[in-house]
Parts: sequence; structure tokens; C-alpha cells
Amino acid sequence: MKMIKLFGILAVFSAFAALQTASAAGTNAVVKPYPLDHCIVSGDKIGEMGKPYVTNYNGQEIKFCCPDCVKDFNKDPQGYLKKIDAAAKK
Repeated sequence: MKMIKLFGILAVFSAFAALQTASAAGTNAVVKPYPLDHCIVSGDKIGEMGKPYVTNYNGQEIKFCCPDCVKDFNKDPQGYLKKIDAAAKK
């Protein structure tokens, strides 16, 4: 059981590391600021669960409330980016 939990934790951190690595290529590019005060995945207020997880995905800054949300974001990044774009237009 402990091994399953360990693999789950490693998977979450691997997903977060992949986001960081993918975004590192565009470090000189202008990054669009995150327009929301809440996590796009969970809806929880940013900072409510501690320090937010911040990354750059294809030139868009994204803030997550926790590592689990990074994993969920990776399942449908384009869907979440559409929601962020819609919020930025408001």
C-alpha cells in the first residue's frame, strides 16, 4: 500500500516537472499573467492551501492550488486554457 502511495506521489511530481520542463523552452518569451484568483481546476482560492504551484504553459502563466490539480490539468490542457482565455477577456 505504501508503494502505491509513493508511485502516486511520484506521478504527480513527474507531471509537474514535465510542465516546468516544457515551459522552460520559452523563458525569454512574454508570459501572459494568470487572470484568476482561483485554481482553474478545483476552483479553490489561490493560496488557501499554501503556496500555489505556478508554471508557464505555452506562454500562459498558470497557478494551481495543489499538485493534484497539475495532474488533472495535464489530462485536458487545451480545455483549461480556453477557460483561462475566456476569463482574461472579461
